[in-house]
Amino acid sequence: MKIDSVIESDGALILGAGIAGLFTALKLAPLPCLVLAGSRAGTSGSSAWAQGGIAAAVGEGDNWRDHATDTLAAGAGLCDPHIVNLVTREAPDRISDLVAYGAPFDRDANGNLALGLEAAHSRARIVHAGGDRAGAEISLTLAARALATPSIKMLEGFHAVELAMENGRVTGLFARNGSGRDARLVLFRARAVIFATGGLGALYAVTTNPLETRGEGLGMAARAGAVIADAEFVQFHPTAIDIGRDPAPLATEALRGEGARLINERGERFMTLVHADAELAPRDIVARAIHRQIMAGHKTFLDCRDAIGAKFAGHFPTVHAACMSAGIDPALQPIPVAPAAHYHMGGIASDAHGRSSLKGLWVAGECASTGLHGANRLASNSLLEGLVFGARVAEDVKDQILPGEMRGLPPAPLGLALPAPPHALRATMSRHVGLERSAEGLGETLTMVERLERNASGDLLNMLAAARLVTAAALARTESRGAHWRSDFQQTAKTGARSFLTLDEARRMTGALPLQRARS
Repeated sequence: MKIDSVIESDGALILGAGIAGLFTALKLAPLPCLVLAGSRAGTSGSSAWAQGGIAAAVGEGDNWRDHATDTLAAGAGLCDPHIVNLVTREAPDRISDLVAYGAPFDRDANGNLALGLEAAHSRARIVHAGGDRAGAEISLTLAARALATPSIKMLEGFHAVELAMENGRVTGLFARNGSGRDARLVLFRARAVIFATGGLGALYAVTTNPLETRGEGLGMAARAGAVIADAEFVQFHPTAIDIGRDPAPLATEALRGEGARLINERGERFMTLVHADAELAPRDIVARAIHRQIMAGHKTFLDCRDAIGAKFAGHFPTVHAACMSAGIDPALQPIPVAPAAHYHMGGIASDAHGRSSLKGLWVAGECASTGLHGANRLASNSLLEGLVFGARVAEDVKDQILPGEMRGLPPAPLGLALPAPPHALRATMSRHVGLERSAEGLGETLTMVERLERNASGDLLNMLAAARLVTAAALARTESRGAHWRSDFQQTAKTGARSFLTLDEARRMTGALPLQRARS
C-alpha cells in the first residue's frame, strides 16, 4: 500500500459530515478537529434526507420518562434501559443547542416549538423544521456553524478505506483521494478517531438512503476487530414512494401522524385488521403488512386526500415535489408506496461515552449501536441519538487529549468515483435479508458474500463485511423480534438479549449455530 502523503493531528479526526459528525465537531471546539466528508458538508449522507424530525420531551405536560417508556416499548425488549434514560433525559438540552446554533425549527402561533405526533409515541413531541425538511435544515445550519469555527477544518473528496492501527490502538485511517490512475492514498493520523459514517441502506435494492450509505464505516471497524452489536435489526420504512427511483423518495411517517391512511388498489384500508393502532403501529408491523399486501398481488397506497388535502404542498414540500415529479398530485391522488431499507438499529458496539471496543475509536450516529433502539427504532429517535452521543463523544475525547496543531498539507482534492455495491448483492440482501428471512435464504446470502470476497478489495471488502455481519446475526437469531422476522421461527422468545458479533465469528458461522449473546 503506497502512501502518497501523511497528515497528522494532535486533535480529533471525524469521518462523516452529517448531523452526528458536525455536531460532534462543534462540541469539540476549541479542540482542533479535521472532518472528512465525501462531498459538501451539510448535504451528504442520510442526515440531510431525514424528514421526520427529532423526538424530545419539550412540550407542556411531557417528560423524559414518558419518552423513555415509548422508546422501550418500540424496542421489543432489547433496549438498554440505562442508555434510553440518558438519551431521553438529555434530549431537551440538545434541542436547546440546536436553537442556539440557529436551527429554524417550526413554531406555533405563540412562538413555541411546534410539536408533531408520530407512530408509537404517546404524545406529540417531534420537533420539525421546514415541515418535512428537518434533516436538511439542521444539516445546513450545523455545516454553516462548523465552517465558521476556527478549530474545525473540513476536507471534501476523501473516501476512507481502512483503519490505521498501532499496537492494538486506532491511530488514524487511510483514505483515497481521486480515482483510477489519479488516485492518491493519504494516511490521516490523529489521537482520536470518530466515526459518524451512517448506515447501510444502500446494500439493499430498494432504499430511502443516499447510495453512499453502504455500511463501509461498520465494515472498516469490523475488519479491524471491532465488536458489532444487533446487526440483524434493519428497519424498513413502510412508505417509500414507489415510482421506480433509486434511491426511493420517502413519504414521511408524519403523514400518517396527520391521519393519512394506507389502502390497496381496491380502496380497502388494511391496517385496521393488523394492529389496534392501525397506521400508527410500530414501523416493522406496518412495513410487513404492506409487504404482505404486495406479495398477495395488491398495490399499496398512502391516501392523504382527506387528512391533508390542499395543505400538502405547504406542510410537506419535499414529499409533494417528489410526487409531482412523477405526475402524482398527493392532494388529489393516493401515493403509491412500498417498504424500503431505511435505518440500521445495529452497528459498531459502543458504550455510554461513544467508545467502541477498539481503543482510540469513538462512534456516533447510525453507524453506532448504543442500545437505544433495541429491535425496532422509535420514530425520530435517530437524529436525537446522533446529537446526544455527538456531545458525549466530544466530552470524552476532550477529557483525554489536549489541543494541538495539524501537521502536513492535504493533496488537492480530486473527483471521486465510488463503486456501487454489486447489483446481485443488493438484490440478494433484499430478497433474503429483508423484511422476512429464513435459514435457507440467509445461507444463500453468506455463500454469495464468500464468492464476492475472493476478488474484492478496499471499498467492496468493507461493504461485504457489513453484509456478512447483518446476515450472520440474522441467521443466529432463531426468533422473530422487532424488525427481524424469521419465517421459520415466527415466535418471539420469552426473554431477549442483544447480539454481539465480530467479523471473525461471523466468518466461522456455518448453518444456524448458536451465537454468543452476551460479553463480559
